[in-house]
Amino acid sequence: MPKLSSSSFVAPLPSAVKNEVVNTVKSIVLKHRRGACKSMPVLRKPIATWNNQNYRLEGDVVAFPVWVDGRSKRILVRAVIHDYQRSRLSGKLGSLRISQKSGRWIAQIAVEPPATTQPGGSVMGVDLGLKVPAVAVTSAGKTKFSGNGRMNKYMRRRHKARRKALGKAKKKKAIEKLGNKEQRWMRDQDHKTSREIVNFAVSSGVGTIRMEKLANIRQTARTSRKNEKNLHTWSFYRLAGFIEYKAVMAGIKVEYVDPAHTSQTCPKCGKRNHAKDRAYRCSCGYATHRDRVGAMNIINAPVVAGNRRPA
Repeated sequence: MPKLSSSSFVAPLPSAVKNEVVNTVKSIVLKHRRGACKSMPVLRKPIATWNNQNYRLEGDVVAFPVWVDGRSKRILVRAVIHDYQRSRLSGKLGSLRISQKSGRWIAQIAVEPPATTQPGGSVMGVDLGLKVPAVAVTSAGKTKFSGNGRMNKYMRRRHKARRKALGKAKKKKAIEKLGNKEQRWMRDQDHKTSREIVNFAVSSGVGTIRMEKLANIRQTARTSRKNEKNLHTWSFYRLAGFIEYKAVMAGIKVEYVDPAHTSQTCPKCGKRNHAKDRAYRCSCGYATHRDRVGAMNIINAPVVAGNRRPA
């Protein structure tokens, strides 16, 4: 990749904004080369980004440089900041991004939350799946089933049938619009599920959340034929990411463990068994929900290092 800087192209923008444009393009190209996206993404909506050295946030005013009459000039813009948003701005501020949506200008600021820890040393395991999106079990045995896998699959079937009908009618724009609607709905479900899990952890005095390392989950997970398509279109990585960042903001540590045999090993005697659908039974007499077994074993599974790959 060629070395680019603000002097590499001509545009009526301050050098700080031009440099951020270069960094954004480099990030997109690298993601494409790593195979994170099949085709090269195209930035359709105009945005402007400043790093934390080129803007200031003071009270209700945001100050940042723009290009005015051939010169870079810092302007002051009053912003509407609610109490909830202000409480989130207590950490270290990152980059500022401004975009236009529904006729309004939106400012988004990346924030690194302050390093806080939830009191108590309790550990909670979280097992992610299709039929039950998330099952959480604390070291004290408290259990939380979150999400509705049946509803998620129904919505996917519904949108798939609709896209098929629109495809026969050759309505390309309607198909694209429907696809975006489905993704927004699924993303909203992941947000709700992750919020329930983190709230459960906070109310249970959990200090550490453990989840499975998600590398190669599509290649290693066993699933039925009717769930195969759902497995390859579901973003386990996104749900895990939502749980992680919400947990960190609540002062809860997040760790990732080796997923080997977590849904097969009996928590009581250690024998491995294959569950029938959701029912797990062991010869020692122990019986419970299969995903609950997975979450219980995640609590004691060995923690692994390294970054997770998208799943």
